[in-house]
Amino acid sequence: MRVTVLGYQSPYPGPGGATPGYLVETDQLRILLDCGSGVLANLGRHYPIYELDALFLSHYHHDHVADLGVLQYGLMVHQLFGERDPQKPLPIYAPNAPGENVKSLTYRAATAFQPIDEQASVTLGDLHVRFLRTDHGDGDPCYAMRLESGGRVLVYGADSGPGTQWGAFLQEANLFIGEGTYLDHNLPQKPNGHLSVRQAAEVAESHGCGSLLLTHLYHGYDPAEVRRQAAGYTAGTCHVAEIGLQIHL
Repeated sequence: MRVTVLGYQSPYPGPGGATPGYLVETDQLRILLDCGSGVLANLGRHYPIYELDALFLSHYHHDHVADLGVLQYGLMVHQLFGERDPQKPLPIYAPNAPGENVKSLTYRAATAFQPIDEQASVTLGDLHVRFLRTDHGDGDPCYAMRLESGGRVLVYGADSGPGTQWGAFLQEANLFIGEGTYLDHNLPQKPNGHLSVRQAAEVAESHGCGSLLLTHLYHGYDPAEVRRQAAGYTAGTCHVAEIGLQIHL
C-alpha cells in the first residue's frame, strides 16, 4: 500500500492547505479516506477523480466531508463526458447516522451509499477493511478503519479521544494515522473526543505500531514542536503530516 496525504488540517484549512483526506493505493485500487476541504484539488495532482474506486468517510463533521458535494458533481460530469461508467456509481462507505447526512450520499448515478458499523467488513479487490467506533464525544458515530492488503496493515484513527478501546484493532499496524488535535498548551482539562500529539504518540507506542503519521493538526502548529511532543513514540518512524507526503507500507 501507498498513502498520500491530500489534506490534514483542522478545523479549517490554512492558506493553501486542506482538511483531512488521504489517498490509499493498492496493487488494484485507488480509494479515498475522508474528503475534507481542498482534498479534491490535491487529488487532481495525482489522479482524476473519475479513477477513484471508493470513498470511505469516518464521520460527517465538516472538516472531513466538505468536498463531498463537489466530488458528486464532478463524477456526474465525467459520466456525461463518457469518462466514467454511469452504471457504476462510486460507493461511499459511511456511518448510518445521522440520517440527514446519509440522505446526501446517494446522488443520481454518481455515488451510492454503503453503511458501515463495527459489525461490517468490506472487501474490494485486494483490500479488506474493518471498522471500530471511536470515542468522539458528541454522540454521532465516528469509525476508525483497519485496512489490510498484501500483508500490510494501515489503521486510520479518524477522530478518536482517549476513551477509544483500540485493543487488537491497532496492534502492530504497519502505519497508524493518528490525530494530534492538541499540543500540551491547549489540551482541554476534560477530554472531548480528540487526542493531543503526545497522546497519539503514546497510543502508537503502546500498540507497537511500525510507523506513525500525525495528522488533524491546526495549521498554525510548528512541525518541529509537533515532532518534539511526539518523542514518546520510539517504535518506528514518526511522520508529521504535510500535503503531498507519501508513505509506502
